[in-house]
Amino acid sequence: MGARDTFEDQSLPSDAAREYTFTRSDFERVRKMIYARAGISLNDSKQNMVYSRLSRRLRTLGMDSFTMYLDRLSNDATFDAREAQDFVNALTTNLTAFFREPHHFPVLAEYLRAKGGGLRLWCSAASTGEEPYSIAMTMVEALGANTGARLLATDIDTNVLATAGRGVYRLDSARQSGEDRLKKYFLRGSGANDGMVRIKPELPKLIQFAPLNLLDGNWPAVKAFAPALDVIFCRNVMIYFDKPTQRQILDRFAQVLRPGGLLFIGHSENFTDHREHFALRGKTVYERI
Repeated sequence: MGARDTFEDQSLPSDAAREYTFTRSDFERVRKMIYARAGISLNDSKQNMVYSRLSRRLRTLGMDSFTMYLDRLSNDATFDAREAQDFVNALTTNLTAFFREPHHFPVLAEYLRAKGGGLRLWCSAASTGEEPYSIAMTMVEALGANTGARLLATDIDTNVLATAGRGVYRLDSARQSGEDRLKKYFLRGSGANDGMVRIKPELPKLIQFAPLNLLDGNWPAVKAFAPALDVIFCRNVMIYFDKPTQRQILDRFAQVLRPGGLLFIGHSENFTDHREHFALRGKTVYERI
């Protein structure tokens, strides 16, 4: 799940003009299913968004109704095994940018320089890659390219994770890194790729991309990556979870983050009520105590 910030509501025609019937009961079924699978809590304002996103799945699959689609997801194990990820991918929106919430990166750089090499960092909502590559640039600038520090970048949405792995972006998007970083870390496209850039190989060498659902009780990718972490980025993700789910995930973060390690969260999130694990150390930056 990416550094996610909003679901986008989309204006739709009246019910009579819709391609498919989408009832309140259908919406409630979707709400329960996405909550169970990804922990996402959809409010009533998302009904149009859900229709828009999932109607594309119905067209792709050649299905005639939401009832048929949701019944298959609920009752047909073979269908569910194939469609489950596409269902989750359809209902997650990824809003991200290079060096978004820029106040975090000087804090990260200072922490990295103080701790030295060999650190292990986790970007838990990598989205299309702008956030983990911004972290990796900061790692290189603070520590150099050969210090042994590594970054795990995960997301629940396998489509955006594939985009992150490719590391290809619009030039206008990459300019948000600044002109100096644009020259240092990106290769410019030409011909058919004019207006596009690719991340230089030195950054992907620092990053391990892997799919991960924060509701997964095992977090196998994290366990395989490191016995303990020094830094976790989980920005603008918790806003999609209810309080019990937030508590569950923060408790898990506390288990894998070293004492003194840093947790970076989004601008609209606040976890000061979790004082048994985390102490506020800056604007939306917490330290594991």
